[in-house]
Amino acid sequence: MDENVASATVEPLVETIRRRRRQQNQRPKRQPRYQVILWNDEDHTYEYVIVMLHELFAHPLETGYQLAKEVDSQGRAVVLTTTREHAELKRDQIHAYGKDQLIENCQGSMWATIEPVPED
Repeated sequence: MDENVASATVEPLVETIRRRRRQQNQRPKRQPRYQVILWNDEDHTYEYVIVMLHELFAHPLETGYQLAKEVDSQGRAVVLTTTREHAELKRDQIHAYGKDQLIENCQGSMWATIEPVPED
């Protein structure tokens, strides 16, 4: 086989193999992460927060209690970190959850926002 022909045949094959290896080494990009932030107010009981977090997020009751304490003492708590679309859904579910039946003058649901998680 002529050396020029062999070189012309092998070079594209080598480049194809190198390109495939580079593609395999590239990891798919993760979607940006968002935090669902629950904000403190004076219109909701610990019981309300614990039950809401259990029903909407499937947080165990003890986790709900810890998050309720954090909201009360810190003014806010991260209740979930997820994709933007899922975070928006969960924020909207908090807003639609309804008022605290244990507080006579409660005006409605708690307030929540979403924030992007800073990238490393």
